[in-house]
Amino acid sequence: MNGLYFSFKFSFSFKMPVLQTNDYAPGFPFKSGHLNTIFPALFRQPQKLAYQRERIATPDDDFLDIDFLRNGSRKVAFLLHGLEGSSSSQYVLGMADLFFENGWDVAAINHRSCSGEMNRRRRIYHSGVTDDLHTVIGFLKKNYGEITMVGFSLGGNMTLKYVGEQGGKIDPAIRCAVAVSVPVHLSSCAQKLIQPSNLVYDRRFLRSLRKKVYEKHRQFPETYRPGDLKKVKNLRDFDNYFTAPIHGFADAEDYYAKCSSLPLLKNIQLPTLLINALDDPLLGKPCFPFELAEKSKHFYFLAPRYGGHCGFTMLGKRNYWAERKVLEFVETEKRVERV
Repeated sequence: MNGLYFSFKFSFSFKMPVLQTNDYAPGFPFKSGHLNTIFPALFRQPQKLAYQRERIATPDDDFLDIDFLRNGSRKVAFLLHGLEGSSSSQYVLGMADLFFENGWDVAAINHRSCSGEMNRRRRIYHSGVTDDLHTVIGFLKKNYGEITMVGFSLGGNMTLKYVGEQGGKIDPAIRCAVAVSVPVHLSSCAQKLIQPSNLVYDRRFLRSLRKKVYEKHRQFPETYRPGDLKKVKNLRDFDNYFTAPIHGFADAEDYYAKCSSLPLLKNIQLPTLLINALDDPLLGKPCFPFELAEKSKHFYFLAPRYGGHCGFTMLGKRNYWAERKVLEFVETEKRVERV
């Protein structure tokens, strides 16, 4: 790689365009990707936040619930949670807390069906949804001059897919984007998830999704058929029998191919950072796009050795490592034009 160096604030130094960092050195137990994934999900207790909820209408006569933290700022962090998460997921709360403490307003989305009240339309949400992001951005532009998008896991794929789809036409109010622990290649991640070592994650996702099938069945009995759950042994099966046909895809593989953000990363035209830990138990090999980042003028990639999936635990610290790196990237005053 070409030897062009500079430093972020907080001593985040790197060699462009693949970022280099050695400052996440967790204690021995958290050098396990599985423990670093599971521990914060079960035991982290982030700062309690006084969200203010606003419901906005979608063009198809549905709704999205957005949870706000307001400092009176003209810049807002638009946060997107992962599969079966919400604005109250521990990683969203940690990120929201850090932005808010640094003077930002925060807008944390709850994807359709994830706010505690079932949405009205036949569709819910999936990894490739970007029209809802566009709706939220249009709403945020009314009050903010600067928008930063930060997505986690599934929400990270949405984020990267959106900025890739928009390319050079992206709204100038969106200044940069960051995505953490992202399955940018959905098919390989679905295959990884059904491995025996990942059974605990697969079962947790399915438990929540099965409940939603029964809820949606009361609204749309011809579309959501609980009897089909007997055919579902893993998340790939769920995508095959529910996610794909409900949202207009031929099958799970068609859904994965059309909704993965990986093919769109080359189109990104604003500063965008992807953070994927090398020990993330849920990510397939294609989710580490080193070569693509080396060729891009705008896409940055950071792959720490440890971190798990939406983990990056720092015991005794209010904010975890990935959250700090997100803020460092967003707030750096140095933007180097790549040639």
